[in-house]
Amino acid sequence: MRRITGLIAVLFIALFFSGCSGVDDPTKNWPPEKLFKEAKDKVADGDYETGIKYFENLEARYPYGRYSEQAQLEIAYANYKFDEPALAIAAADRFIRLHPTHPNVDYAYYLKGLVNFHGEKGFANWLLGAKDDLSDRDPKGALESYSAFREVVERFPNSRYAEDARQRMTYLFEAQARYETQVARFYYERSSYVAAINRSKYALATYPRTPSTEDALGIMALSYKSMGMNDMLKDTMRVLTKNFPNSRYLAEVEAAAANH
Repeated sequence: MRRITGLIAVLFIALFFSGCSGVDDPTKNWPPEKLFKEAKDKVADGDYETGIKYFENLEARYPYGRYSEQAQLEIAYANYKFDEPALAIAAADRFIRLHPTHPNVDYAYYLKGLVNFHGEKGFANWLLGAKDDLSDRDPKGALESYSAFREVVERFPNSRYAEDARQRMTYLFEAQARYETQVARFYYERSSYVAAINRSKYALATYPRTPSTEDALGIMALSYKSMGMNDMLKDTMRVLTKNFPNSRYLAEVEAAAANH
């Protein structure tokens, strides 16, 4: 019985591989330039899976030369468009590691920033001066995105991607500041005044001169008032009044004082 089972298994494997050998690969005789062009066309048409496969075939068959190098970068981009962020970042990191002086290595860093950058619509509105809830972002992804864009700006200041990277950094910087002040307000509203103050201080020290600066100072003032720490309250109110003379927090602190 065991011998018959083994024969069946061997027969199944033989049939499987004979079937596979009958599958024709239309790209098998394509030169690198044709394979590269067809892969680019597939990606442009939104067929990312086939495009990635073609680029991988190109790299495997023609491992040396400019087409192979560029294919590695195109794989990163195609995976980004295919919503495979981990694969996109891995491909970009591989390109950076293998080709640190490549003319297009700046794009590899920029692409890493794009992979972790969420909220393109919000960014577009922000560029036009519209308000956006910048805090509704993944903090870890935002920090990784910011770091990648900073690489572009600092290492490749003349890159065609530098200005866009710089604007996205500003957007993300404000997003993180808003996130920290919202956490501070969360603590304040639950009477965790020490935590609210510490979070506000962190926001002011780490993300200075953003639209959230007023909120951080205001939450600190309200927290000091609630704790009865009048000396710290006076210092915070002096800074708040000097920088934001029309701040709504001035009235809030006065209202809180009246209630006590």
